[in-house]
Amino acid sequence: MSRITCKTCRRLGESLCGREKCAFKKRPYAPGKLDSERKHRSSVSEYGEQLRAKQKMRITYGLMEKQFAKYVKHATAKHDTGEGSTTPALKLARELESRLDNMVYRAGFAHTRALARQLVSHGHILVNGRRVTVASHQVKIGDVIAIREGSKSAKIFTGLAERLMNMSPSHIITVNPDTLSAEVKGVPREVEGMFDTQKVLEYYSR
Repeated sequence: MSRITCKTCRRLGESLCGREKCAFKKRPYAPGKLDSERKHRSSVSEYGEQLRAKQKMRITYGLMEKQFAKYVKHATAKHDTGEGSTTPALKLARELESRLDNMVYRAGFAHTRALARQLVSHGHILVNGRRVTVASHQVKIGDVIAIREGSKSAKIFTGLAERLMNMSPSHIITVNPDTLSAEVKGVPREVEGMFDTQKVLEYYSR
């Protein structure tokens, strides 16, 4: 999956690339002419809104279309998941958040999900003491994610312990800056506000 560009952020109306100097922060509108400069202002159809919502969520997690569609299909499947009244939207959010690359990002080991994916694929990450190189690996409550001992001296992790000390606590994952490790403590209680998951599900139900 290619890296998210600032042009993509502007097109989708959200800073998704993780860069401090994302172009969307200075120009929070889509590339091209502003609506005020157009002779006829464009209106987004219902389908267009659904497509944009889907693209925003898919691109944020760095997934190809086929991969993302599988997550949606699983979240909306009518089978007993043992999750009671959990909605398809929340099931989708939980599966995406439980990806190893996302948890590496949430733990603060990488400043973007793209970098987190690289750390996993290059063998820098351990899950419960075992090296895992599959970014889509689903972590569970109680799993411990850590930087491999032989990787801690790598330049990419310079100053990481200090940065982790300044992280805000989360109910999903707790981080130990001293050991460069994190334990999964929970799952999302609600869908992140930046996503319109209902529109995502509507897109795939057409």
